[in-house]
Amino acid sequence: MPEDATGVIFSVQPFSTEDGPGLRTTVFCKGCPLRCPWCHNPEGLSPSPHAAWTESRCTGCRECLAVCPHGALSDRGTGIWVDLSRCQACGTCVSHCPGGALEMVGRVVGAEELARELACDLPFFARSGGGITLSGGEPLLQPAFVMALSDRLHGAGIEVALDTSAFAPPAVFREAAARVDLILLDLKIMDPERHRAVCGVDPALIHENARWLGASGKRTWVRVPLIPGYTDDEANLDAIGDFLVRALPQVERIDLLAYNPLCEADYRRLRLPYSLAGHPRLPASRGEALRERLAALGFPLVTLSGMMDHPPAAAPPPRR
Repeated sequence: MPEDATGVIFSVQPFSTEDGPGLRTTVFCKGCPLRCPWCHNPEGLSPSPHAAWTESRCTGCRECLAVCPHGALSDRGTGIWVDLSRCQACGTCVSHCPGGALEMVGRVVGAEELARELACDLPFFARSGGGITLSGGEPLLQPAFVMALSDRLHGAGIEVALDTSAFAPPAVFREAAARVDLILLDLKIMDPERHRAVCGVDPALIHENARWLGASGKRTWVRVPLIPGYTDDEANLDAIGDFLVRALPQVERIDLLAYNPLCEADYRRLRLPYSLAGHPRLPASRGEALRERLAALGFPLVTLSGMMDHPPAAAPPPRR
């Protein structure tokens, strides 16, 4: 077992039913090399802990401006802004905020400490066939932490799933995959030019790691976000299906995840631009058509979930 390592996480979500089999606790790691415009966990984009401000809790005292030792806070007339290049996550502003409007996003934690914390839910995992899912952000930006935590969880009798974009050095991806029980592989856009333009990175590394994953026979689920105008066209879904048929024959299930617009509030809280504001939700009929399109290729299970637009219910007949 490797020596203990520390990592940066921003949330631990218990009783999750969407991140692998059974009842699970999902650990969200900070830092992501991709910049997908629909990202529903913007807290995970930055690799470091930092302060964030929530307008609805602010009393307007502005004491935080005076106490920040790094000059990271300012009032631009629309509330408190946090300069992430200056914020040192010291917590001074948080401790002086009477309304709790300022909070830390992310914390540094040791693998040993976190494994002990997570092991408290072992009875729930044992009864439901669940375990821990490491998500993000991109967990493989913190490989030493992910591997140390996985080893300690296995030592406690807990199964581990890794939710990853597979955008990681092949040696890192392979070693991490060997240390977990299930890979949740995120595939978004197959066309390299479109992937670079939309997600910010070349997908060649993702495809290389996915092909290795297929050759390894590792237990794998695939997750595909359905974002109108970005990923929901037939050509993209056909390309994903063809790639999986050829490269990952062991895929147990494919989860199609409809776009969730509720994350817009998190972007506002973090003072990040959100290019999908007002973006239309996926029509349920289209989601079902795409699900059937992939299911026709013979995969064991293709699911559809998330927030979709459903046609209005038919009006009841008039009373006579």
